[in-house]
Amino acid sequence: MSGIDEFFERVAALRREGTAFAIATVVSRQGPVSSHLGDRAIVFGDGRMEGFVGGSCSRDVVREQCLDALGAGQPRLVSIRPDAGEAEIVGDDAVHVPMSCGSKGAVDVYIEPFVPARTIVVVGYTPVAEAIVRLASALEYHVVHVVSRDELRDATREPARTLPLDELGGFLAELPATAMASLGVVVATQGHYDEAALDAALRARPAYAGLVASPRRGAEVRDELASRGLPAEDVAALRSPAGLALGARHPGEVAVSILAELIELHPSPRVFAAAMPPPVETGAASPAPDLDLPLASAIEGPPEKAHDPVCGMEVVIAPGAVTAEYEGQTFWFCCGGCKKRFEAEPEKYAAATR
Repeated sequence: MSGIDEFFERVAALRREGTAFAIATVVSRQGPVSSHLGDRAIVFGDGRMEGFVGGSCSRDVVREQCLDALGAGQPRLVSIRPDAGEAEIVGDDAVHVPMSCGSKGAVDVYIEPFVPARTIVVVGYTPVAEAIVRLASALEYHVVHVVSRDELRDATREPARTLPLDELGGFLAELPATAMASLGVVVATQGHYDEAALDAALRARPAYAGLVASPRRGAEVRDELASRGLPAEDVAALRSPAGLALGARHPGEVAVSILAELIELHPSPRVFAAAMPPPVETGAASPAPDLDLPLASAIEGPPEKAHDPVCGMEVVIAPGAVTAEYEGQTFWFCCGGCKKRFEAEPEKYAAATR
């Protein structure tokens, strides 16, 4: 298998697993630079990089821009060049970053983020629930259809993963933080097992929880949930009647109003860098998640960064980065050139950081 085949097979596997990542591709270069047209790298939400798009002068710039692109959920063209001043955004989708190395080379890198789709749990085997399943599937959400065990045989015809009601709590408990951050749960059982489903759902604290019911029925369900010991704030988070007031009448229209409310309250997920094991540049494949549903990596917060004391550039703190020790303190650099300048006058540059 050629390198390009391996690269795209790796991308396809990551997409199947539901992993968040960005692809960085060199689309233009002006020597002297170490990268070549078509060089590619994959950068994950925790800052790990697989592949090559340049040496130390551009690697950390690309890593940081990939993380920013994942956070914004939008692609961008990054131009790293010696005539750029401070890093600046040019237009809606381009960034100019100064080349910190002594060479006069320049490189343009196109960055494209890939963010896992939202997960939505639809409870009930009713016309409204079926309409939500179909519409959410058309939106390419990861859809889980929850029904009672006696409804399983019929509900498995839907374009979604089907789950029995008694397994809902365990399923939600296993979802990672990324999925929970944008998870939607809609209960539309026509009163058959609303309380049981919402008891499990609200304890997991999804981003959105909605009940398809009349205001009177919704109040009864809230009272029952409170009597079961659910915290008041969790019960209050329930949207009932679910959906925007669009004048919906038919099941499909109700489904549209509910998904519109979910999108309005919680737009499609953006991925932020994770606090995970230290980044390591490697070509080894990551193990696939154990769950049946495609999942993203756990996300808790951005990776730690430091400022190069010589050029001021932000550097992602990662194994293999260029560092130097002075008076018991570690300093991080974008490249070996900045490290040499620091080591020639450590007192000067260390003082500037205090």
